[in-house]
Amino acid sequence: MTVSIFTAQRPLRIGTRRSPLALAQAEMTMAALKAVHNLPDDAVTLFPMLATGDKIQDRPLADIGGKALWTKELERALIDDQIDIAVHSMKDVETWRTDIFVISAMLPRADVHDRLIGALALDDLKQGARVGTSSPRRAAQLQRARPDVQIVPLRGNVATRLAHIDAGDADATLLAAAGLDRLGMAGVGAKLSLDAFLPAASQGAVGIDCLASREDLMPVIAAINDTDTFVAVNAERDFLAAVGGNCHSPVAALARIEGMQIRLRAEIFTADGSEMQFGECLYAIGSDGAAQLAQELLGKASADLRGMFAS
Repeated sequence: MTVSIFTAQRPLRIGTRRSPLALAQAEMTMAALKAVHNLPDDAVTLFPMLATGDKIQDRPLADIGGKALWTKELERALIDDQIDIAVHSMKDVETWRTDIFVISAMLPRADVHDRLIGALALDDLKQGARVGTSSPRRAAQLQRARPDVQIVPLRGNVATRLAHIDAGDADATLLAAAGLDRLGMAGVGAKLSLDAFLPAASQGAVGIDCLASREDLMPVIAAINDTDTFVAVNAERDFLAAVGGNCHSPVAALARIEGMQIRLRAEIFTADGSEMQFGECLYAIGSDGAAQLAQELLGKASADLRGMFAS
């Protein structure tokens, strides 16, 4: 299939979750593909789908199946030839995936910071404040910075979580700056320091997924790939794989590209943040620096902390 074959009668079908943020990211992808390939509007179409993770919002994600709850409907649609490509928040893509799928491109990465909603700074939170999050990483980082705060479960899309704060269900919450920016809420929340709140691996990155067998689509998708984002995010995912992190494991990672090298920072925590192991390394693109950093952090960790990650 060549790009010229995509027409109103046979458009390029882009699968996405139905949430406002997912739709915004799919529309960004659609606009990029149309621009780079000079496609008419009716040659590309969106297929919004309701993900299981969007249906079940009363329990932590880690307790009900993990990241697959965000992606499995889209993956099934790829297999069933209902869609050609799927757009994911890379933070939601499982670390270990079957090789029938491939992330062929990533859009330029957005702001990787977290933002605090409900106060201008962590120090402004009242003693014993209830902070809503279902992220093990954010919970550990919060309790490390403010051991007095109470962590209360809070899930849902951005609007839902903001509504919970407005309703007084929690005093504050943390949200990804990238998601807020993409929803036109750049002024919402107070940006938190990367020194205290290193982001989740892949935070702020959008990936385009397809079947590995669709070699015809690879050059179509690759045309919108941002190479620095692609290399950095894969370095962070390599670290997750090497450290053995899962949905219950508090872990943070951030890679930056410096010429032909990758600078990778990473942290692993106990659930309450009482122990943290931190490391940073600079290594050549294509080498195994991420795995070495994972082993370094696990080697320094206590038995309790190592027990939160695969051996």
